[in-house]
Amino acid sequence: MLKFFRNLFKTKIGLLITFGFLALIALAFATADVANVGTFGGVAGGDRVAVVGNTKLSTSELSRAASQALDRAQQQDPTLSMQAFIAQGGLERVLEQIIDRAAIAAYASNHGFRAGDNLINSEIRQIGAFRGPDGNFSADLYKNALAAQGLNDKIVRDDLRQGLLAQLLLEPAAIGVRYPAAVANRYAMLFKERRVGELAFLPSSAFAPAGEPSAAALESYYQSARARFIRPERRELRYAEFGAEAVAGRIAPTPAQVAERYKRDAAQFAERETRSFAQLIVPTQQAAQAIAQRVAGGTSLEAAATAAGLKSSSVATVERAALTTQSSAAVATAYFAAARGALTTPARSPLGWHIARVESVTRIAGRSLAEATPAITETLTDENRTRALADLSAEIEQQLDDGATLPEVARTLKLTVSSTSPLIATGQGYEGAASAPSALTPVLATAFQMEESAPQIAQIPQTDRFVIFEVARVTPSAAAPLAEIRPDVVTAWRQAQGAAAARAAADRVLARLKSGGTLAAALAAEKGGLPAPDAINLSREELAASRERVAPPLALMFSMAQGTAKRLAAPGDGGWYVVDLDRIELGTLAPGDPLALQARQELATTLAAELTQQAVAAIRKEVGVEINRTAVDAVRKQLVGGGN
Repeated sequence: MLKFFRNLFKTKIGLLITFGFLALIALAFATADVANVGTFGGVAGGDRVAVVGNTKLSTSELSRAASQALDRAQQQDPTLSMQAFIAQGGLERVLEQIIDRAAIAAYASNHGFRAGDNLINSEIRQIGAFRGPDGNFSADLYKNALAAQGLNDKIVRDDLRQGLLAQLLLEPAAIGVRYPAAVANRYAMLFKERRVGELAFLPSSAFAPAGEPSAAALESYYQSARARFIRPERRELRYAEFGAEAVAGRIAPTPAQVAERYKRDAAQFAERETRSFAQLIVPTQQAAQAIAQRVAGGTSLEAAATAAGLKSSSVATVERAALTTQSSAAVATAYFAAARGALTTPARSPLGWHIARVESVTRIAGRSLAEATPAITETLTDENRTRALADLSAEIEQQLDDGATLPEVARTLKLTVSSTSPLIATGQGYEGAASAPSALTPVLATAFQMEESAPQIAQIPQTDRFVIFEVARVTPSAAAPLAEIRPDVVTAWRQAQGAAAARAAADRVLARLKSGGTLAAALAAEKGGLPAPDAINLSREELAASRERVAPPLALMFSMAQGTAKRLAAPGDGGWYVVDLDRIELGTLAPGDPLALQARQELATTLAAELTQQAVAAIRKEVGVEINRTAVDAVRKQLVGGGN
């Protein structure tokens, strides 16, 4: 229901700042070093993108924050480029985030709020990612995690401190927020209402020009819509695989090695015995002896246990050494001294006193060296293969570090070097080309971060095979040259022109509706045979019951006043909708309907978000924020490669 209300009534969604600054979450967006240093004062400094109070935010800070925000976004969309990220408003969002963080920190400092080192230490120790196998904080894990993210202790501590201060300042704005029941009931009643009207669609294709655009018109459109034609970064990789075949001549064990292993594991090949038992564990020696006496008198172990209020259990086939580990040496000695079917002498373990009946005795004959040789040979061969591959991979890695090329290493190992087609970050081939081979799938993320001419080696997970790979060619993400994609640009131009004409037609249709005509008649007056309008007769409940995203024109219909008509653009220059709302039929809300309570709770959450946003806005106003748009534009150009 909350999603429905937010879509239809355009309620602001989520907390803008509050929980984004929680201490434990703050670590995740440790985006930049917020050192307040510099040589220029005020926002006019060329290296300052903003001044927040007395804090100067540098161009390098914004650049690093944008890069790390892109990294996080690429976890959801690996093909997202910096150009596309910025075109979607990503840089502005990052700028607002770091300004908000700095404003909250400055406000806290001005009003005497502090987060001391001991509190920061406590927060770090509570982060589960930094706990070792024993469940305690591990300094090594902490250092390694920071190094892997390119962070340092100061950055993490500064972000945690800002997060704690934000939590301290902003949480009170959202605590205990309650929404008036009467207002919530009105919203809940809206969920019951029904709307009746018509919906028409004016497709761009019906108005698109058929002729070719002039060179000037096409160039102008291309420059205004370059973001639509950004290609993802493509990379071509060279690689070579190897596995056990590369070490086949040096893994067979010698007879001496087999004999040595046989001697080392003599106990494994000697004659041995396994047994199974029905056992009983009692707390005292006297109780164990009493049960033994009852069994000696003809009572079964199970009956004697039942009489004592206990229950016997089974011990599956086990060897003496294993039983010693599981219980104690005394128990193992007693259990393996008795004959099959006999009762053992009571013996003690940390659990209590054991007494058992020997159910089975199985003797396994020993194996001579000749008999054990095949199994030992197989084991040693596997061990030698693993060791040889590890040694070989280490040797290759050292060669690569010393400057050896992939072809040189491949020649030494007699490997075949293969090349991929241009790939995007997901591993798919660009524009229908062949996708990455399975051997490269685990290393794609690395391959799209490494430099050209920097070969690396990696083991293919869950196999004994390795791959040596390098980036042969990088084609940066950028808008495709007009000459290469002219047919696509012409198609998009036609659609854009058609969309503009469809908008003008939608305006004419609306004008006819205002004059008292019907939507069908207003459409019929347009040339080109537009599709007839669709009749709409829906309640909000029916709309929500579909459990699908509410279509934008339907959302518009449920936000309009009765007797009005409006137009709405279809996505991607697809055309224009005309929505004509004839009447609204109000529903009723039964007493005690759970919808009322749900609406009140969800609207309280929305109100808390609004209050938090207002708190942040007030903080920014008090602290003072100046933005250097020239510096922001310089960062934008730097990130997209000079604006190309």
